[in-house]
Amino acid sequence: MKKRNLEKRRHVVAWVNKAEWDQVLEYLYSTDPGLQRFALQRISAWKARYANSTPVAVECTAELVRCQVLDRSRQLDGDDLVLLYGAALVRFVNLITEKQQGKTARPLRTIAGNLNIPEWVVDLRHNFTHRKLPTLKWCRKGCKVVLDWLQQEYWSRQLGGGGSGDWDSQSEGEDEEMDLKRREDELIARQKEMEEYKHARELLISFEKEQFQASEGLQGDLMGGSWPAPLADMSWILAEIKQFALESSEMLVDVLLEDGFLVPTAEQLETLGCELPDGAGLTEPRLPQTFLRFWLPLLKMLNFSSFIHLLLEKLFVELKVLGSEQNNHRAFYISAWISELIICNSNKFEFHFETKTQKKARMKDRIFVNRIQLRWQQLLSACLDAPCSSTPHLLRLILDDMEHPLPLETRQKLLQLCSIYTQTAPSESDPPPPQQHRQPIYTLESLHEKLQHSKRLSRSTERSDSSQDHKLSEAHAEKIKQLRGSPWQVCVDKVPWKNFPLGKVPGQSDDPSCLMVENHSMMTVFDQPVELESSSTHSMPGVSAPTRTAEGLLWSHSDVNKLKSGLQFF
Repeated sequence: MKKRNLEKRRHVVAWVNKAEWDQVLEYLYSTDPGLQRFALQRISAWKARYANSTPVAVECTAELVRCQVLDRSRQLDGDDLVLLYGAALVRFVNLITEKQQGKTARPLRTIAGNLNIPEWVVDLRHNFTHRKLPTLKWCRKGCKVVLDWLQQEYWSRQLGGGGSGDWDSQSEGEDEEMDLKRREDELIARQKEMEEYKHARELLISFEKEQFQASEGLQGDLMGGSWPAPLADMSWILAEIKQFALESSEMLVDVLLEDGFLVPTAEQLETLGCELPDGAGLTEPRLPQTFLRFWLPLLKMLNFSSFIHLLLEKLFVELKVLGSEQNNHRAFYISAWISELIICNSNKFEFHFETKTQKKARMKDRIFVNRIQLRWQQLLSACLDAPCSSTPHLLRLILDDMEHPLPLETRQKLLQLCSIYTQTAPSESDPPPPQQHRQPIYTLESLHEKLQHSKRLSRSTERSDSSQDHKLSEAHAEKIKQLRGSPWQVCVDKVPWKNFPLGKVPGQSDDPSCLMVENHSMMTVFDQPVELESSSTHSMPGVSAPTRTAEGLLWSHSDVNKLKSGLQFF
């Protein structure tokens, strides 16, 4: 018996002798980066000899020491060092706690507590994988604590003569047993999963059969809004489904989202008298009333908070998968169920003023009556992560119903960005952004068309300008032709006319007689127009108008000379 135990404890190591092993340990925990590099090179040689059987503790120690060497060399920035430390710490926690997991997964904090690993190290690993990255100071502190733990739990025990079988990543005998046990566990879990899947389908199919049987011959009543009372077997089926949901709610939700259940087939819709969804309803999908009432008995029984949360999460995941498949029928009903669940949970202001009859009619078709505290941040992230034509509508429902709503400006910008990304027009019910007009949605095609339109407009403007210039030149030529032989001529020079007063031309003297042409004829007295005063003329009272006669010229030479002497130019 002792011989067998000794043979089992014997195993091949990668180092030459104990002296080499002691030297590597001393250099690893040295403060000299050069010695640490030498130790890392020796461990690289060990890994080449070990292949896939390198002890987990040796690998973790080498990765953490490599982080310290790069940190002390100052070759990397702070962000790069945080990522490097994070990878090493995450790998340490995962590898050390992996062998402590049994058939059922246990929390990492519990396993770490049993191994004397500080709980904040596990929290540091959680922050690296799920939350905001820690600071470089905490990374350095975590690395130092983990290296001290490895020195105490592994390296010091090797010095004392303890075996290293518990730290081997793949020991020959134990790994074979673990692999066989893991395969058996996986096979048992797969068989159990198949049995649960079949049981869930049988229960849901039984529910559908009872509902279709109750609705036979009552299509007129169904369209009118009344659903027949459930049969006696329905209460037993609902109780079985509820019990199954308490034991395996994820499996029940997965089966519900298959075609033929919450997503109806064309034959089921025809049997219920429902029309297929058209393209116009994809932006704001709503379930057909008859189809909603078909599933109400089941959903009203499963309206506890955990199941509704899980159903909404699975619906958004399925909607994200459908984004690349272009299945409009399935996407419509997935989006419609999300919309129905959120609307059922809404507590809008207009509901406060409805009558009892209106409230009773509204509550009749609701999946659940009491408001559920939903995980709004997760729903908001899931909605934005599954873009489709109905995303603006679903996003609007979530933003309007949140317990702690976002600022109005943030909501408006988020809805506008969502409309741009999904290429859908904003809803008319959305208020325009403050102090802004609603901006149109531009795409690459619309910008290209706008550019082409501007080019055509510029070409037409150039043609109109050239044609106008041509017409002006023809008009000038016509005027020049008409004034040929006359003392007057057309000025085509670019003269700054704003510098000359009204009635004066460039080069004109101050003498008014310069405007007289050389060839002129005298007008007789009788040919001159004379305005005679008549009794019918209306004059201002108290003012006597001078009378003029038609004898002689209108102006004498002396009058003209007086006019000339009294003229003033400004």
